[in-house]
Amino acid sequence: MKPFSERPPRDPHQHWIDGPTLAALAAAQTDAHRIFSSADAWIERFGDDRLVSFKTDAARDEALAGLASWEIERGLKHRRIFSKFIPLKNAERIAPALIDGPANLPLETVARENGVRFGLDFAAGYSAGLFIDQRANRELVRRSGVRRMLNTFAYTCSFSVAAALAGAETVSIDLSKKSLDRGRANFALNSLDLAPHRFLADDVLDVLPRLARRGEKFDCIILDPPTFSRGNKGRRFQVERDFESLLAAALEVAAPRARILLSTNCTRLARRDLERIARFALKLQRRAADFHSEPALPDIPPEFAAQTLWLTLK
Repeated sequence: MKPFSERPPRDPHQHWIDGPTLAALAAAQTDAHRIFSSADAWIERFGDDRLVSFKTDAARDEALAGLASWEIERGLKHRRIFSKFIPLKNAERIAPALIDGPANLPLETVARENGVRFGLDFAAGYSAGLFIDQRANRELVRRSGVRRMLNTFAYTCSFSVAAALAGAETVSIDLSKKSLDRGRANFALNSLDLAPHRFLADDVLDVLPRLARRGEKFDCIILDPPTFSRGNKGRRFQVERDFESLLAAALEVAAPRARILLSTNCTRLARRDLERIARFALKLQRRAADFHSEPALPDIPPEFAAQTLWLTLK
């Protein structure tokens, strides 16, 4: 089965998901997924809402025209469409704008991924609340028998929810208290007791040494940092430069045979770069690991997804 439409697109680098893929997602109780992907625009589905991310007005308009045809062909109808411009500089990021549909509805909604409920808020900032290209990695967490998970740069805690549903205790760290509050709301959406879970509004690079000094160990660690951020006291984090030191700090709290996810959306880092970073950090600490990546998602071509690599410590 081919995951993308057999209909020849105007651009060979454009991808629309096909009927069988859409049916498989529905059967898996998933209505948060990619509909369309290209280099300059992509469309995500969140329940009855659509989010069009674009780099140029021409790419946005072409994607919107294609969406109208795709929905007719698939027998779907959106409630609202939001658009989001992708700027070159982070400082120019703005929240999505409503471009079609009723303006009087709440900007908060809920979407499902493999039966798990996640809250979205189109007014909360640049990102609505769920990075759908991590779906396979969240599902791996759910089925891997995790006992204690450390979720760094946790954002709205989607990985923590996946681990909690598998019975794990979790620690979620993010500089943004508002994001962690949204994470707590995601726990509530899935009827999860907050008692076994901690939410730390702090700088990951400050928290990791404290956890190590206390002797805390985790059998699953999520490292999915932003490409660039500022931490406590104006500390600058740049993923190309600092991912190795982040992993080294995480290894100090990794239990034997722990799984560690390395992930980045930095276009200058490929999977082989993540493996190079991992091998160097492991060598310095005289540890070894096996490496693997989850298969590509059927709705997102690999060239348009985050680069991810799992380490399983030996």
